[in-house]
Amino acid sequence: MKKSGILIAFIVGAAMIHAQKIQTKDVPVQVQSSFTRKFPDAHHVKWEKEKGKFEAGFTSKGTSYSALLDATGNIIETEKLINPQSLSTPIKQFIIKKYPESSIKEAAQITDSKGVVTYEAEVNGMDIIFDANGKFLKEIKD
Repeated sequence: MKKSGILIAFIVGAAMIHAQKIQTKDVPVQVQSSFTRKFPDAHHVKWEKEKGKFEAGFTSKGTSYSALLDATGNIIETEKLINPQSLSTPIKQFIIKKYPESSIKEAAQITDSKGVVTYEAEVNGMDIIFDANGKFLKEIKD
């Protein structure tokens, strides 16, 4: 029992190191200003800090988003939560073939700072990334 308690404490500690929730007051002014200019309709904003970058999770017009910004306020990427059923046919076919016993837990449309769109499907604790045409790019362990 003591070993499992230590293991749980280690896992929780590792998760806290990976991304830390922070208060809005702890987000640099230039990051907040850039975020507000880009997303004036954002509500319920929650901030996290990871490896010197700031991630804002928020809702806008009833849709869930996240935005990743660097310390100077440049937007690195935005992620829009989408219905898994709205993913393209090639993406859904890839997932059915590679993970026949699994389903898509959630999906997102990601737009980077250059306007390049990719799609993410969460399956079996992994983020599976596809290009805008539905071509498989990579798997990322969550």
